[in-house]
Amino acid sequence: MSKPKSVIEDCAFTPFLKKLTLYCSGGPFLDGYILVIIGAALVQLGPQLKLDAYWSGMIGASSLAGLFIGGAVFGYLTDIIGRKTMYTLDLLALVIGSIAQMFVTTPMELVILRFLIGVAVGADYPIATSLLAEFAPQKYRGFMLGGLIAMWYVGATAADIVGYLLLDVENGWKWMLGSAAIPAIILIIGRWGTPESPRWLLSKNRVEEARAVMKRVYGPEADIDDCEVEIGKTRFGKIFEGGYFKRIIFVGAFWMCQIVPLFAIYTFGPVILEMFGLGHGKEAMLGDIVLSAMFLIGIGPALYWVNSMGRRPLIIWSFVFMTLGMLILGVFPNASPWVIMAGFSIYALASGGPNILEWIYPNELFPTDIRATAVGMGTALSRIGACVGTYLLPNWLQTYGLGPTMLIMTAITFVGLIACITLAEETGGLSLAQAGSVSKSVNQ
Repeated sequence: MSKPKSVIEDCAFTPFLKKLTLYCSGGPFLDGYILVIIGAALVQLGPQLKLDAYWSGMIGASSLAGLFIGGAVFGYLTDIIGRKTMYTLDLLALVIGSIAQMFVTTPMELVILRFLIGVAVGADYPIATSLLAEFAPQKYRGFMLGGLIAMWYVGATAADIVGYLLLDVENGWKWMLGSAAIPAIILIIGRWGTPESPRWLLSKNRVEEARAVMKRVYGPEADIDDCEVEIGKTRFGKIFEGGYFKRIIFVGAFWMCQIVPLFAIYTFGPVILEMFGLGHGKEAMLGDIVLSAMFLIGIGPALYWVNSMGRRPLIIWSFVFMTLGMLILGVFPNASPWVIMAGFSIYALASGGPNILEWIYPNELFPTDIRATAVGMGTALSRIGACVGTYLLPNWLQTYGLGPTMLIMTAITFVGLIACITLAEETGGLSLAQAGSVSKSVNQ
């Protein structure tokens, strides 16, 4: 006997879901754009502000520190007061901060503004991804959540292009940094009027409001019967209890080990490519654009395999090849450009798996009452390492040289592989409620 259809889990990919996916992807787009545009801006701004390795590291790490605070604090608040409330408001701070960057005169001013912008982006991750997960049908959940990361690379590539075009413009750094306000304003307008998650409403015993949203989104015959949500009070400590503690360690570990090399490479991409002998100035920036495109290309196969192969095998094999790619860069830093590009390419293409699972895993592994908290905590834990790594990278390059620095990144990636082998669970083929329940999860 086949199980009865669920309104949410068996829903088609409707225009509403397409629009929701598009606008939820705005946070990753802005994250990629903001992280990468600073690398281009520093080419002009560095000499102007007389930045040394210390200040370059501080500026690169400040937005990551903000992401840590934004994820940790606003993820929990999102589970308490709702997804809809902050879905548009968090981006207002980003608009103001981006415009204010155009008028900085000291390194510390830029550090402070980059930190505040990072807080806004870090807040958007748990807000937008938990909202999307709770509307997503089982068949499309991996694609909808995993596909968000593609917009991170679209944003990163867009920043590279903008930086390339403005590099020879006088005071082009101002327009580079201020330009992030434009997509943020568009997102605020597009997100306006998005309904609250019915799963979250039901978890807070707001039954009639949940029912109204269900009928609005899924039709007049829809009701709350299929939400599969337990009514209860959100407790931050729940993510550290029982089986959820293992899950938060896993999410934080693989996310951190994937993000540390990636953010370091992106923040100082042109500098690293120059050290490898792959061009100078604008030529190195063109190489950075090609590298961004490779990261983006790697998303496609991962989105296909996330259901057919499964979450657990995908993330393990991805880390195997990421470690191999980074090892090539560490062992052969003086090799021919073809060998260097092969190392970068292997790493970039293999990164597709962990990239799409950054938001799939934490949204699936935790229940509604702590879902955004878990996403926010995963974001925060990953950014601790990313912040430290980005801050230390200029010093590592200066002190140890290119090869040893890449070997440090290889070791970090290998730790991520071990974490995936020992802790990764399989959540594919489960409803959101089943995946988020410790007793109903499926291990392989």
